[in-house]
Amino acid sequence: MPEGPSIVILREEVAVFAGCTVTRAEGSARLDTSRLVGQVVRGVHSWGKHLLIELEDVAVRIHLLLFGSYRINARKESTPRLSLGFAGGELNFYACSVQFIEGPLEQTYDWSRDVMSDAWRPRTTLKRLRERPRLLACDALLDQTLFAGSGNIIKNEVLYRIRVHPLSLIGELPAAKLRELVREARTYSFQFLDWKKAGVLKVHWLAHTKTICVRCRIPLVKAKALGRSRRRAFFCERCQKRYGDSTQLAADEPGAVDEA
Repeated sequence: MPEGPSIVILREEVAVFAGCTVTRAEGSARLDTSRLVGQVVRGVHSWGKHLLIELEDVAVRIHLLLFGSYRINARKESTPRLSLGFAGGELNFYACSVQFIEGPLEQTYDWSRDVMSDAWRPRTTLKRLRERPRLLACDALLDQTLFAGSGNIIKNEVLYRIRVHPLSLIGELPAAKLRELVREARTYSFQFLDWKKAGVLKVHWLAHTKTICVRCRIPLVKAKALGRSRRRAFFCERCQKRYGDSTQLAADEPGAVDEA
């Protein structure tokens, strides 16, 4: 599943069609794509893992899910979920979720939750985290209502870098460590973006998919389905401190939202 930085790259690539008129709209998505024909692209935005193509009276939301892909001015042999044609090119999206967003995007999206947005507010995120003290650190970083755009790579790398065990309870983290978690989530997301553009992202991974801790020189733990989010985790039992006892989680604590 592409994470926020990859969607920012997609947004920048699709932005070449801003101001262009849709001349053709088709695909296998169960939507009335004919309504898009003749509309001008007013803007291209991203929120977390969503690409948003804003037209004159509707916006198209693309979520690439686990196996989605796209082609710009090119096609695959398979039928696209959505294909948009313009006088100067085309956009094709495959194996993804396509939805229409009615009304202003601001009514649907809170930009302050997007870890890569200019509207991101660390203090607001800290407040939201403190309201959920029984949330696991590994689930918090995958919760799109807290860190929209953060995915499994960002989760594993951030927790390793700040030396926090993924099964730590948010409410047990020292104030300075909680602030560090929030700050590093944004810092690493932009590093991810730069490294992804340069084609060297994997070179900079310290924990994700790795086998040895670069600090302790001992094997990293690989968990196939950690936390309520049930995602892969890579961490060091020695240098990543576990804060709090997470063996008895509150029954009313909602699970992480990683598919939003």
